[in-house]
Amino acid sequence: MGHWWVRNIVEPGKLPLLLALAAFMFTFLVTRVITRLIRAGKGPFGNVRAGGLHIHHVVPGVVLTVVGGFGAVASDRHGAGAAVAAVLFGMGAGLVLDEFALILHLDDVYWTEEGRKSVEIVVLTAALVGLLLAGFSPFGVNDLTQQELQDRGGALTTIGMNFLFALIALSKGKARIAVFGAIVPLVALVGAVRLARPGSPWARRFYGRRPRARAKAALRAYHHDRRWARPRRTLQDLIGGRPDPRPVRLSDRR
Repeated sequence: MGHWWVRNIVEPGKLPLLLALAAFMFTFLVTRVITRLIRAGKGPFGNVRAGGLHIHHVVPGVVLTVVGGFGAVASDRHGAGAAVAAVLFGMGAGLVLDEFALILHLDDVYWTEEGRKSVEIVVLTAALVGLLLAGFSPFGVNDLTQQELQDRGGALTTIGMNFLFALIALSKGKARIAVFGAIVPLVALVGAVRLARPGSPWARRFYGRRPRARAKAALRAYHHDRRWARPRRTLQDLIGGRPDPRPVRLSDRR
């Protein structure tokens, strides 16, 4: 285990990336727990205010991201400074992306349906960083044996094929399968071989003159959304909290 750790994490300089990912996920989870406790009126926590102004946690997140980012640029990947900078950057990124929806909408939509975008972007970011971390690239590693070259070549080939399938799945309008399929083997292949979702680039390109394919794709998307809508919402509520009920407007009643 020690040899694997040195050859694949320490020697290629991936330790800062691992620390940043761990700090990113830990900060996001802790932040969500605290905000849900504040929302429920439990615990010693409360909103931070200065002169009547609500200070969102994206503000210290930006500060930590800037400090960690510049610290990482100015330090060596193998030094202690890089590790500290990586942790600060990961913490800052976790705070910032936890309020991604606020930045996107320029409105406090944290506990609304639009606020779910923050959870989705955090999961997407963690998956992509995990993909970078899992790529056992030989660059930065000296004196590789023939067996190590073959193992790394096989890993890179698998990652390349998964990435190709993920691109096809993404063009078919299956973003979640594309993201997780880039990491988990054969998941993206399922999305790549199945029918594209209506309105996706693949459907517009290849189903334009195939009405039966368009109708079948629309029917399959309808059944898929009905089947998985509730489990997906349950998982989102578990991670990010249940959004506030949408107020009923007069225009909705007509």
